Amino acid sequence: MEKVRFTFADGNGEDEFFVLEETMINGSTYILVTDSEEDDAQCLILKETAGNGPDERVFEIVEDETELIAVSKVFEELLEDINIEM
Repeated sequence: MEKVRFTFADGNGEDEFFVLEETMINGSTYILVTDSEEDDAQCLILKETAGNGPDERVFEIVEDETELIAVSKVFEELLEDINIEM
């Protein structure tokens, strides 16, 4: 499982997450990340937004409930052994 370091947009810190899966839906890239490799880990669904440069990827937490439900179903289908609870 790939571990990625994320820097907060306000420049006040960073955090590391494990990337479980990445997918594209309707032209938008989403990644499913977790804070631990344990079975009952917390996870987030992040959506890629426009970055400042060609090598910069910017992700925001998906907060819209309808979008979150739809994308989580896609990730559950891609990762058959995962159950995303909200």
